[in-house]
Amino acid sequence: MKRFLVRRLLQTCYVVLGLSLLVFMILHVTGDPALVILPPYARPDEVAAFRQKMGFDDPLLVQYGRFLGRAVRGDFGTSFHQGQPALGLVLERMPATIELSVAAMVFALALAVPAGIVAALHKDRLADLLSMSVALLGQSMPAFWLGLMLVMLLSVKLDLLPVSGRGTLAHLVLPAITLGSFTAARVARLTRSEMLEVLGQDFVRTARAKGLHERAVVAKHAFKNSAVPVLTIVALELGTVLGGAVITETIFAWPGVGRLMVDSIFDRDFPVVQAGVFVIAVIFVLLNLLVDVAYAWLDPRIRYT
Repeated sequence: MKRFLVRRLLQTCYVVLGLSLLVFMILHVTGDPALVILPPYARPDEVAAFRQKMGFDDPLLVQYGRFLGRAVRGDFGTSFHQGQPALGLVLERMPATIELSVAAMVFALALAVPAGIVAALHKDRLADLLSMSVALLGQSMPAFWLGLMLVMLLSVKLDLLPVSGRGTLAHLVLPAITLGSFTAARVARLTRSEMLEVLGQDFVRTARAKGLHERAVVAKHAFKNSAVPVLTIVALELGTVLGGAVITETIFAWPGVGRLMVDSIFDRDFPVVQAGVFVIAVIFVLLNLLVDVAYAWLDPRIRYT
């Protein structure tokens, strides 16, 4: 176990190093960074002075080394638009994004896991057909369309929930449903397929033959053994939800990292964009590391080498 953790931590460091390179290139793939950052009406002498001040005249390798050295210290530069440290702005908005992402995942799991289990237990019957039809519908609806439809129905016409903002539980409902619907559909379909596979195993038939209650057979034996792939997709989806909250936060004016990054892109505030992408990517990598460690707890047959 200890050897496995050391190896995975080293692999995580390599991945983060690769991420730093990709984040660094955000500013360079679009052309001359000075021309991208400065307004179109900037004079040539202003462009040259800015390029020299920011070090854009140096070779890319030198610029990357300087960027990496600062990133290790948590320094992604100062926001061009707000004049504050870029990482500080991202971390200030991160609690709102985490709150929305966790709420979306809670909604998705509360809906998807029971639906997948019920569908597996009633294979090819009405409950199965209804559950999978709803799941297919959830995977087919784009988040921006679903969000707008929910706003029109529940906020504009029925006046049940607020349209935008953050503050109360009511403000969280529509964004969480919008963000969690696609994940709920994927998790429901995966839970059903994994449960069907496990329910046909010999140890499940043995548990039933011993006279165990069906609820105990499903919860203790079947679901626990089918939870490893489900946990994997949940961790991946949580990372995807964190990164995909951009659209949802924009629709509902949710003051999170996604909305901050959209505003920063329009303002050409690249230090904030780089800091936001890097933080979300690192969280995604760490989530995958935690899932790998959790496998042994869910399935005692797994041994780390």
